[in-house]
Amino acid sequence: MKDFLEKLKGLLAKNSKISALEFIRNRGTSYSSYANKQIISATETVEFTTKSKQIIDMVKKDVSEINAAAKSNPEYLINYLEENGVKVFRIKNAAKSLEKISEHTGFICATEGKKALYLNTILNMGLSKNTEPMFVIDADNQIDYYLFLREFYLWYSMSMGLGGFEYKTQELLKKCLGGRSQDFSSLSFEELCAMKEAVARDSEANEFVMNVMRATEGGKNVVKKMQDGGAQI
Repeated sequence: MKDFLEKLKGLLAKNSKISALEFIRNRGTSYSSYANKQIISATETVEFTTKSKQIIDMVKKDVSEINAAAKSNPEYLINYLEENGVKVFRIKNAAKSLEKISEHTGFICATEGKKALYLNTILNMGLSKNTEPMFVIDADNQIDYYLFLREFYLWYSMSMGLGGFEYKTQELLKKCLGGRSQDFSSLSFEELCAMKEAVARDSEANEFVMNVMRATEGGKNVVKKMQDGGAQI
């Protein structure tokens, strides 16, 4: 992840001199609710900041309070989601079914096309080629609270308007992190920025859960699971 992010930063810096002003003029000054762009006229570069620190801090504060109230009970988080209109599906062999479309159990962003059609089919939601953000968990296994908390944190970040959760961005990120080759030179300036936001959201969720686990007994085993990347919810 670190090497990938460094490569992304380098491409943003390289492309900014060529396309920054054109990007701002043609597409406006915001590519999502809380992104900031500042033009430095002397060098015609664009300084991309992370989403408003106020919003990121608010997400951290809110989820900290929700986590405290949950008392390590994943059902509390599930009830919270459902009360806020988010569908949570429990299906057998969830991990295996989702692996076919390069997804994992937990939070799934809005999808389109064949992926959405597949999800709607296995979840008995009709034949639509679009899905809303949702959670899919394995009905056969006990829910790992910490891993579910991480997914919850991502959802809360999205619900607060932070970027990086767009369908195209998520698909591109999965390809890159999954080891599939990607020609970054073919990406637009906007796409590169969106990718950087997606990586930031992932890092924020990881950091939050790691901090929770450091203060909770039994956290070491889950840290190992997250590092190994082999755990499912």
